[in-house]
Amino acid sequence: MRGDPALEPAFVAAARRLVERGAAAITSTCGFSIRYQPAVAASVNVPVVMSSLLLLSALLRQLPQHAKIAILTYDSTCCSDDLLGIDNGSERARVVIGGIEGGKFWHDELKRPAPPLDIVAIEADVANCITRLRSNHPEIATILFECAAFPIIAPAIRRIAKLPVYSITDLCRLAMASTS
Repeated sequence: MRGDPALEPAFVAAARRLVERGAAAITSTCGFSIRYQPAVAASVNVPVVMSSLLLLSALLRQLPQHAKIAILTYDSTCCSDDLLGIDNGSERARVVIGGIEGGKFWHDELKRPAPPLDIVAIEADVANCITRLRSNHPEIATILFECAAFPIIAPAIRRIAKLPVYSITDLCRLAMASTS
């Protein structure tokens, strides 16, 4: 999650192997893999979508200037500004980052081996985070899940928050639709 430049060659090699085996697109199971997006995209000739954070710029343009986007992540301390792909300060001010660090799912994922996914715990952790964020930022109009474990609870969070929720699965669907 914190990123290690030494991992970039392994990401590139894995992407090349997947394409050699017939992969039509490349994605990742961790949104923090956006660090390797440029290198992986440059190394293969298929769509590469390493993180839902690639959607951020487009989502900002879909909303009124006063609206904010909440990025929900596994660990907000690892979601630094350099991962957002936003250079414009006024756009950055419209992005709120919240994490579920300290929650049950966060603790479960630190265990080795990690226990099976506890969907109820993920939903509770994420819903609590959204409640905290919205109390400080009532202008949140859209939620972007950075964590690839969160899409499974997207329908529930849409019902609870009554807001649009985007995730890596939405971006993957778009990428796969482009290859069909």
